[in-house]
Amino acid sequence: MAKEDTFVTVERNGPVATITLDRPEKRNALGDELLLDLNEAIAGFRDDPETRVIVLTAAPPVFSAGAQTKVKVDGSEDARQKAFAGPKSQFRRLFERAAAGIESLEQITVAKVGGHAVGAGWGLTLACDFRVASDDALFWIPEIELGVLLGVASTARFVRLVGAAKTKEIVILAKRHTATDLKHMGLLTQTAPQSELDSATDAFVADLVKNPFIGQAKMKARINHVARTAVPEVDTVLETILER
Repeated sequence: MAKEDTFVTVERNGPVATITLDRPEKRNALGDELLLDLNEAIAGFRDDPETRVIVLTAAPPVFSAGAQTKVKVDGSEDARQKAFAGPKSQFRRLFERAAAGIESLEQITVAKVGGHAVGAGWGLTLACDFRVASDDALFWIPEIELGVLLGVASTARFVRLVGAAKTKEIVILAKRHTATDLKHMGLLTQTAPQSELDSATDAFVADLVKNPFIGQAKMKARINHVARTAVPEVDTVLETILER
């Protein structure tokens, strides 16, 4: 039986597909239902022989408000613990599955961020290969303000992308960051005015599609491996042996 409500939509257009978080009335908060739909959408691309680039985006006005909880910044310690006691383990499991799933796809992935990306919403974009955002978007990690910890996988992605010192600044200070800030940090590939975000992303994707896919997919896998484990010395040695 088909689901009555679907919180993630998928559109295919030749070699390019778009996954859209589609629960704008909840500001695309990452609840269990949305994450289940997202994981299902991601799984559908694993053996897809046609799609070469996947764009991850969201229905306006924001990209995602982060994890869907009832916790408040000014809430008591007891209230925070109760808010995360049950849903936290389910959220972590579903979120990490989605983020790891995006990161491990053979296709090149591009996050198109047309509004604020908060907490896990920002974390989800880090799993993508490239990130394009509107210049009015804001990004922040509110976990410290809420008295909880940022997930291990999202923390690791921040460290791999910008280093330990900058990760501490982002996570521990919990400040709002503009798209311009993130472009300077290297966390955004490109920024554009809100009115030009679609065309800018389309042009970026068109550049990706111009090049042979097999080389892109293999280099993506190699770069991701090196980022996680440092330079694989054995492979380096084998590739530099002189032919005799």
